[in-house]
Amino acid sequence: MQTGDVLGLHATAASDRSENLMARTKSADKVVGSVCPYCAVGCGQLIYLKDEKIIDIEGDPASPISNGCLCPKGAATFQLVSGSHRVTDVLYRRPYGTEWEKIPLDRAMEMVAQRVKKSRDDKWQDKDEKGNPLRRTLNIAHLGGATLDNEENYLIKKLFTGLGIIQVENQARI
Repeated sequence: MQTGDVLGLHATAASDRSENLMARTKSADKVVGSVCPYCAVGCGQLIYLKDEKIIDIEGDPASPISNGCLCPKGAATFQLVSGSHRVTDVLYRRPYGTEWEKIPLDRAMEMVAQRVKKSRDDKWQDKDEKGNPLRRTLNIAHLGGATLDNEENYLIKKLFTGLGIIQVENQARI
């Protein structure tokens, strides 16, 4: 009351801490424009970097698509790339095993490739009963999720079609 700040909005509410607060993005060394990886809308994003590490991701106000707005998935992109919950090791549990073990990425990729080839070859249909070419397998299917971007979906479709997999679907809804 003495200072005239009856609503407590100015000096009355100020402290050393509040006076020194600043946006986390202000300390960025570099800002890179990008596009949200989730769906086909193509919302613009600004990636803030400090010491070559991402410190924040926000909507790009200059984007004619999104005008700085992001959906809940787009707004959580920072957690996608930096979340402490994110698994960074390849974990493998042997058949009938009870424990997970870390294995090298090269070994995991080779195991996946061998299993895909075996499964594909086990049910390969080269021709139908009339001799018409099929060149397909019904033994493998793929359902993509909302974290796959357009480019990943394109490459997955090309890869699986080349392998003779015809059951390829994607759901990209929130």
